[in-house]
Formats: sequence, structure tokens, C-alpha cells
Amino acid sequence: MHTVNMHEAKTQLSSLVEQALNGEDVVIARAGKPLVRLVPFQKTKQARRPGRLKGQIRMHEGIDAGGEAIVELFEGGA
Repeated sequence: MHTVNMHEAKTQLSSLVEQALNGEDVVIARAGKPLVRLVPFQKTKQARRPGRLKGQIRMHEGIDAGGEAIVELFEGGA
């Protein structure tokens, strides 16, 4: 693990980023106390895409039963 103080990190940021990209563990400290770890950014494995699960999810036949009563509860009296 490579630990550097804040002042050193400010002056050597590009070098520290390269070290982190090469797999080195870089920790930035203040007054010798570790504060943050510098790590490479990782993209999410799969971007969200609408309709991706189409055909894989099934609804129970009675899912809409009582629809009128529910609408009335939300929109009307009760």
C-alpha cells in the first residue's frame, strides 16, 4: 500500500492516478491519518435497458381483480 499526504497528493496527482490504474493501492492521508483510497473507476456491467425482461415476468391472472375498488380508494371517497 502506497500512502501519501494531502500536499504530496496535490502535486503528484497524475502519477498517483497512474499507479492506481496499474493496480497499486494508493491511500491519501492528512497528518499521517488515512482518509481516502484512490481506485480506478469501473463501469457497470450492463446498462439499464427498458424491456430487457420482456417475456420473463408473468402476472397472476387475478392481478387486476378489484381494480374499480382500488381506483375508488385512491381517487374517490372512502
